[in-house]
Amino acid sequence: MDVKGCAAIVTGGGSGMGAETGRFLAAAGAKVALLDVNLDGAKQVAGEIGGLALECNVADAASAQAAIAKARETHGSARVCINCAGIAPAKRIVGRDGPMPLEDFTRVIDVNLVGTFNIMRLAAADMQTLDPVTESDERGVIICTASIAAFEGQIGQAAYSASKGGVVSLTLQAAREFASNGIRVVTIVPGLIATPMLLSMPKEVQESLAQQPPFPKRFGRPDEYAKLAMHIIDNEMINGDCIRLDGAIRMQPK
Repeated sequence: MDVKGCAAIVTGGGSGMGAETGRFLAAAGAKVALLDVNLDGAKQVAGEIGGLALECNVADAASAQAAIAKARETHGSARVCINCAGIAPAKRIVGRDGPMPLEDFTRVIDVNLVGTFNIMRLAAADMQTLDPVTESDERGVIICTASIAAFEGQIGQAAYSASKGGVVSLTLQAAREFASNGIRVVTIVPGLIATPMLLSMPKEVQESLAQQPPFPKRFGRPDEYAKLAMHIIDNEMINGDCIRLDGAIRMQPK
């Protein structure tokens, strides 16, 4: 699908992979709305690309509905939806202070899994009203973001792994459900990507982590995520899949 002139929504668009994907979409001619709880970050990126910055808590139904309604009012219904919003706090199931507080687990599930589903359901509802744009009657593309933690969760990643595993499981189901409407659903599964969250770690930790991928021995870059997202949008046969972007790394227990 050619994104030129199309409306696109990117959650987590104020930084990292979301921001870079917003830049790539805008460069290809899309009308981009960046949704983020960090409105200042979204505004900064939107200013660079001529996009729209909207404050949005993806885990909140009313917040997401309001943001997508504003994006629709400004750009029209989106044919492209990229879900990059997420959090990754680390905590053991049972730590030195006892069991993990249930609210800590729930918060990660709410943002990463419920938030992804929340945006997906709203974006898909809009996409179904649009006219097809390809010979195959494609109407839109939804790209979600999981993590290799969905498959190789490390100690301390219980909530994060469970949330991203849910995103992986949702992918094929949603692709099957939306197939009759010409909407594709694909999930990118990043490994160690040089986002602000990872780059905030101590330098010695970063250096150790960067040596773990078999090849290339470095962190992935946000633009490599964005390039994959753009290829998925362009390649109509990619559907219902979870694609790893990780340099062949397989995470160890800790």
